[in-house]
Amino acid sequence: MVRATMFAAILVLPSLALAQGARLNDAQIAHIAYTAGVLDVAAGKQALSKASSPKVREFAQEMVRDHQAVNEKALALVKKLNVIPEDNATSQALTKGANAKQVELAKLSGPAFDKAYIGNEVAYHKTVNGALQDTLIPGAQNGELKSLLETGLKLFQSHQMHAEHLAADFK
Repeated sequence: MVRATMFAAILVLPSLALAQGARLNDAQIAHIAYTAGVLDVAAGKQALSKASSPKVREFAQEMVRDHQAVNEKALALVKKLNVIPEDNATSQALTKGANAKQVELAKLSGPAFDKAYIGNEVAYHKTVNGALQDTLIPGAQNGELKSLLETGLKLFQSHQMHAEHLAADFK
């Protein structure tokens, strides 16, 4: 399936933390969350340049706007807390998977692109929301980071519902 690469990377998030013998620290959690946002902004920008459906283009614009806004808040928070986000195996796996997905989607056009992009967004948000809920939020030690992640989760759950609604149009 076309979306498998990026989501396999996200699904390993909890197991990577366990495999490293320790739970994720706040600097790693911040980096993972920020990376996930950057990757969805890039996917949205790709969709803005390739999508043929006005609804898909509108959704892509929403992804760019919302994920950039959350990432700006995250950058302000890490600066305030004097925390340097720490690159880690999960962030690297996310980036590798997203890059492969962008190459895959670049080969598509028209309705085929629209369908693949929206399908990818459904799965991406479902997986990221699960990681936020089950791993990142419970693992965050700083209350402000935890609160930002919780706010992001609510927004990204609405993104998932919007993407699922659009995906139904392509069935």
